Formats: sequence, structure tokens, C-alpha cells
Amino acid sequence: MPLTPPRSNDAISGIIQLPSTDAGERIYAVGDVHGRFDLLQKLIERIGEHNGALPPAKSLHMLFLGDLIDRGPQSAQVLKYLHDLQRKTSRILVLQGNHEEALLQSIDGNLEVLEGWLRFGGAQTLESFGLAPPGAGDDLRLYLREVRSAIPALYIEWIRRLPLTARSGDYFFCHAGVRPGVALRRQTREDLLWIRDDFLADPRHHGAVIVHGHSIETDVQLRDNRIGIDTGAYRTGILTAIYLEGDKQELISVSMA
Repeated sequence: MPLTPPRSNDAISGIIQLPSTDAGERIYAVGDVHGRFDLLQKLIERIGEHNGALPPAKSLHMLFLGDLIDRGPQSAQVLKYLHDLQRKTSRILVLQGNHEEALLQSIDGNLEVLEGWLRFGGAQTLESFGLAPPGAGDDLRLYLREVRSAIPALYIEWIRRLPLTARSGDYFFCHAGVRPGVALRRQTREDLLWIRDDFLADPRHHGAVIVHGHSIETDVQLRDNRIGIDTGAYRTGILTAIYLEGDKQELISVSMA
């Protein structure tokens, strides 16, 4: 469905300045996949159809906003697919999310994070790699050895190298959002991956329109200063992307219904 682009705070003489990508760039930004490989396959097919109906673009990118894993049942398949796809083409850009960070901290031996990660989605990720969750009273140090064996090292190293941000023209892409009042170049890793209410409730312009996931909403949040596209794939069965090209915007959503 087409969207009315958000208005810029830089209107001059009554003329509304619409946000725009870099000249000639076509972007499909995808919200939190969370282990829903079935929806991911369907969305990529739909994006291919959408892109094929348009004139060729000078530059084309499909950008994933992080949280590829956890909660849904097919995290292993999602990681393999996007890892392999990115190796084949530079058109695939993947950002790191807070769930990927929790996985890395767990792998690196933080047992407190591991315990929390298992509760908020990590157990489903490990099950997708063939590893059952630990039982009550199990030694997490011993379990961590199984975790390190279950997840291929090439996926872990790939996740470590994933960037936190991307930029095109008037759009800034990250997983969670930004700290209001702080320049984009000075944003911290913690805020880019974890911020929620302080960002969501702030109406100020942030130096760019922030395109993000992380915070589930029933409908895409199209605001003057941000666009939130996490429609809760693992919970709602709806995975959403936004098409951006010049000052054009359009939503592309899929479900299993």
C-alpha cells in the first residue's frame, strides 16, 4: 500500500521537504524476522515481484533491521539463508539486533545473559539447531559448551561483523532507535540496539528519519521523525518491509493466512 511520506522539519517558504533516499537508490527495509523463515521466504518473493515491476534501479539493496533470531521456530534456517545470500550478493545488508547481541554475549561466556537469553527467545533458537533447553538445576557452564558446538562458528563470526547502522539520504537505519538529542554519529551501541520508550515518545527530529524495528506495533508507525516496521512476525504471523526510493514509500507485508 502506498504511504504519504512524513514531512521534514526543514520546510522552506511553505514548501514541504519530503525525505528521500540517495539519488538512484532503491531500498527494501525488512522488520524483525525472529525465526520466521516461512514468512521471510514469502516476503523475499513478494519483494522480487515488486522490484521486477519497476524500472531497473541504479542501486538496489534489501536491508534487514536485526533480530533475525529467537522466539520463532526457524532461526537456524534464517541465519543460513541470509548468511549464504549475503555471500552471493552485495545487495543484501544485515544489521545486528539486540537478540543477536544476546547470543554473542552468551557464546562469549556471560552466564547471566545466557540465562536471560534462553527465557526471551534463545531456547527456540537453540532448538532450531537441534539443542534442547537446559533442565532445572543443569550446570550452565556445561550447557554453554553444547551451545558453542551446536551453532556453527561461521554464523557466529558473521553476526559479530554485522554493522549497527546504515544511511541513505534522509533515512537512517538501525535496530531499535536513537537517543534523542544526541548526534547520529555519536549514538551508543546500547541505544542503537535496545532503546525503546525514550525514543518512541520523543517527537523531535533526529537529523534523519529513523527506520527501525525492535518495538512491536500492530500497524507500521509512520511518523515525521521515525518509521517503525516491526509488526511482530513471531507473534502476529505478519512480516513487513518498506520500499523506499527517492521520496516514494510503500509497505509490503506478508502473512501465512
